[in-house]
Amino acid sequence: MHVEMEALNKNATWELVPLPKGKKAVGCRWVFTLKHKADGSIDRYKARLVAKGYTQTYGVDYTETFAPVAKLNTVRVLLSLAANRDWKLLQFDVKNAFLHGDLKEEIYMDPPPGIPVTSKEAVVCKLRKSLYGLKQSPRAWFGRFAASMKKFGYVQSNSDHTLFLKRHKGKLTALIIYVDDMIVTGDDHVEIQSLQKYLASEFEMKSLGDLKYFLGIEVARSKHGIFLSQRKYVLDLLAETGMLDCKPIDTPSEQNHKLGIYPDQVPTDKERYQRLVGKLIYLAHTRPDIVYAVNIVSQFMHSPSVDHMGAVTRILRYLKVTPGKGLIFSKYGHTNVEGYTDADWAGSATDRRSTSGYFMFVGGNLVTWRSKKQKVVSRSSAEAEYRGMAHGVSELLWLRRLLKDLGCGPNKPMDLYCDNTAAIAIAHNPVQHDRTKHVEVDRNFIKEKLDAEIVSFPFIRSEYQLADVLTKAVSTSIFLNSLDKLGMRDVFAPT
Repeated sequence: MHVEMEALNKNATWELVPLPKGKKAVGCRWVFTLKHKADGSIDRYKARLVAKGYTQTYGVDYTETFAPVAKLNTVRVLLSLAANRDWKLLQFDVKNAFLHGDLKEEIYMDPPPGIPVTSKEAVVCKLRKSLYGLKQSPRAWFGRFAASMKKFGYVQSNSDHTLFLKRHKGKLTALIIYVDDMIVTGDDHVEIQSLQKYLASEFEMKSLGDLKYFLGIEVARSKHGIFLSQRKYVLDLLAETGMLDCKPIDTPSEQNHKLGIYPDQVPTDKERYQRLVGKLIYLAHTRPDIVYAVNIVSQFMHSPSVDHMGAVTRILRYLKVTPGKGLIFSKYGHTNVEGYTDADWAGSATDRRSTSGYFMFVGGNLVTWRSKKQKVVSRSSAEAEYRGMAHGVSELLWLRRLLKDLGCGPNKPMDLYCDNTAAIAIAHNPVQHDRTKHVEVDRNFIKEKLDAEIVSFPFIRSEYQLADVLTKAVSTSIFLNSLDKLGMRDVFAPT
């Protein structure tokens, strides 16, 4: 507690004043946590003073609260470039990040409990800097950080506002931040060192060395490439659910399942279901193999049944087989962009909507993926594929913009592989107007990018379509074959 109070006083977080008439003070409390080392032993005891932000009133002591955080898609793109170009990956952490944010609003807070106040009269703390717990703290911190990065000559990327870039003599330095965790990479070693010194002078920093562990994702690097996994996360999840001794299974979802919402379904524990699915959604950041199964179970969050819980249990049984499976980013020596898009027509048993999915590769490595139920019912398989194609083109355009910011934008049309000849024909030739007028916006959007030679749509046979595993439950042989091509490995498996 004394260490925390020293940090607050050193930072001039507040001044003691009498409470003005008509103003209400926000409460505060101490939160105590134990920080553990990787082997489970206690690293340190930590105390943090947290304001009771839930007592704040919108328009009185806070207004806008939104603060961006790094997209994990952008992080994977940076990892692919680092693998292909042999860039170093460093990690930094800001101590007491939220205490650095400057407050614009007038906020009064009760004095910290258990700490004696020197003044004889009744006083409150008038906050100058943001504090953990306040609604606007994340925004104030990010605003302060972005301003200091721009002052040092960095440019904020428009593709991801948490990415800051600096070019100097043909070399690039990139920094991406997720609240107070940051990754720095690039080929300008001198600039990286000066950036480290500058950040240490602006904020209280902790250099964590080479990137090893970021947001619960384990990162390992060798001469073969960069490997991402969430092994500890999976094992903790299996231990929490009592599934460490369960019978494993080869695929995360059952073929030809008919999961839906039915009038005679038996309800299950809603809170437990939502918590488990939420954890699986986070796990999908390094496990594209479970994305389709998680997409299906997350559609029943509002009224889960015993059958839906059975589908979640099946995903856990599948994770038991290979808890350490993850993505590998290898060196292919190029930064070409290509994608695979597919759709399963009328796959939903309840409302007959289709599921579309895509995989995107940058520099030969898988960087983004998505499995999503379409918002409208498609009247033909070509229409379902076409809508999926539009989602894929949008993602390719975002990747193109991001890579241009990073100085390695594609100089030839990006390939989006599709296995439906009718969808490709509609994209190339605006014919059959009566059949396609209800997808007019998607058609014009795709045609415009095709005419500008930004994208191309090569045909691929269904057996080679990687995105098949994002739209339906496939057989074990097809599933395992696809995972191998996606660059999914289990480095923990016995050899």
